[in-house]
Amino acid sequence: MKKFCCVLLALLPVTAFAYPIDVEKHLTGVSIDYNTHDTDYDIGSITVNNYGDKAAECTVVFINGPESPRTRRIQVAAGRSVDASAKFTRSIIKLRITLSCQPK
Repeated sequence: MKKFCCVLLALLPVTAFAYPIDVEKHLTGVSIDYNTHDTDYDIGSITVNNYGDKAAECTVVFINGPESPRTRRIQVAAGRSVDASAKFTRSIIKLRITLSCQPK
């Protein structure tokens, strides 16, 4: 009986829920890098890092299926990083992010 219980427990899924995040970037004359985060089942976020010597103005658009896109406008100083996030009313299955940056 103990072996049966151990096998049953081993078959239960123990993985954490994570959704895929696709990023499309349009960078014009800036040295920008990013990291994405699946913060919660209905919240997505991105960290934008500016490695250049000029400040950058960025527009981040979060798209989650049929919901209306969430747009965030951020300014990233030279050598700094800024976080942007969006909360949706539905669970995120696949998050698409469009990142557009240009020098300030």
